[in-house]
Amino acid sequence: MIEILNDNNGRELLEKNEQLVVVDFFATWCVPCRQMAPTLEALAEANAGKVTFYKCDVDEAEELSRDYGIQSIPTLVFMEQGREVERIAGLTPQHELQAIIDGLLK
Repeated sequence: MIEILNDNNGRELLEKNEQLVVVDFFATWCVPCRQMAPTLEALAEANAGKVTFYKCDVDEAEELSRDYGIQSIPTLVFMEQGREVERIAGLTPQHELQAIIDGLLK
């Protein structure tokens, strides 16, 4: 299961996490975001124990989304030790996302 970030818990969870983190900035009304959801669930399952996945609804967590400069959705932000190391926007195939993850885990 992918945990939901909000303005109250987001910064703390992202800054304290020791693993590679992937944050999916999305909105419930966004069709590409909904299309990406099963891909992210599959990636979370395939990378369990190595990567932490979070979702952040831009309409529910406006402050956190603004702090990360989210301008389009879906946007995935990859973080290590609280710092952004990669960002990708738009609907992206699972194999491309897994390749990014694999590269960051090396």
